[in-house]
Amino acid sequence: MAHRRGAAGVVLLILGGVLASIALGWVLSRPEDPDVSAAAEPVVRDGALVDARTGDPWVPQGPSWSGFETACAQGWGYSGLDPLGEDAEAEQAALIASWGADTVRLPLNQDCWLGTRGAPVSDDFVERTPQGYRRAVGRFVEALHEEGLVVVLDLHSRKRIGSAAFGSMAMPDSESLAFWRSVAAQYADSPSVLFDAFHAPHSRVDARGRPVLELDWRCWSRGGCDVPVDDDRTPTRAGRATYEALGMDDLVDSIRRTGAEQPILLSGLDRANDLESWLEWAPEDDQLVAAFHAYDTADCGPTCWEEVIAPLSDLVPVLTTELGAEDPTDGWVADYLAFAEEHDIGSLLWVWAERPGDPMALVSDLEGTPTAWGELARRWWTDGLTGTG
Repeated sequence: MAHRRGAAGVVLLILGGVLASIALGWVLSRPEDPDVSAAAEPVVRDGALVDARTGDPWVPQGPSWSGFETACAQGWGYSGLDPLGEDAEAEQAALIASWGADTVRLPLNQDCWLGTRGAPVSDDFVERTPQGYRRAVGRFVEALHEEGLVVVLDLHSRKRIGSAAFGSMAMPDSESLAFWRSVAAQYADSPSVLFDAFHAPHSRVDARGRPVLELDWRCWSRGGCDVPVDDDRTPTRAGRATYEALGMDDLVDSIRRTGAEQPILLSGLDRANDLESWLEWAPEDDQLVAAFHAYDTADCGPTCWEEVIAPLSDLVPVLTTELGAEDPTDGWVADYLAFAEEHDIGSLLWVWAERPGDPMALVSDLEGTPTAWGELARRWWTDGLTGTG
């Protein structure tokens, strides 16, 4: 009898081992939770950006991906992804990740998101809606996350009233609050999404170079100044219709009221090239990032980098949300990247888009064929920035 119980025990032991082995194999082989992103989860901590998952410093590198700010206003798609097939989002995301990037900035069109000013524009074959635009953005965000890429959503452009054209306004208006209430609510629970509140605050001059709007830091922060209704691709003049600007305080408050807690990027004056008084006028919020646009045609060059940008980066995170040059391969961009690396400043290069003849296009097609500029970017992102100038 004892012998028979022992044999049964051996059988049960073997069976238990087999079942445990099967269970272990299932655990190891099962697909990862599709809702869990491999992308970093950036937060501001002690004046720097860190990945909340690990506490390690996070210094983003990647491109701005252009298309959502233009196509929907011009009527040829929600973005450049439309003609590329049903797997376009995943393919684009995989291409960008294969270059070594960890972040992608997506410029968006305020009117296409809200359905204002007749946007997004339909054609004879496709009816386009704001809901369709939002879904298209969402599919790409999800695909980028699945490749481990952080996404920066940028309020970039508007559709021009009465024409299939687009441009950037000098400052936010009341509809910008509606835009951010909607966007932030949609992505409040997405820790790998950051918000670039307003692309490029700027002054305006008329065709003769005379000031029409002289944007100052008070209006940047609190709003209240009168801004021409014309976008930056339209000549303006004194006496034209204006709207009352809203300030960065308003945009930050609008985002936070949705419950979204992610870092918010605030661009400075002079199309994000002037950060001299950013710290003095920035809203009260512990998750703000100073957004900087670095171009060789702008005023803030190497001396300004050392005297303004470097000291600011010691106090708050600075992220270069656009970086480019008339000839990005001539060494100027490499010099900036060397400076940025020394000060833990991330850089997002302009621009991942198919634009024949544009020296700042990183690719010659959306299949990811790199231009000379793209080859440099891919090498920097893959092999590191040090010593590549």
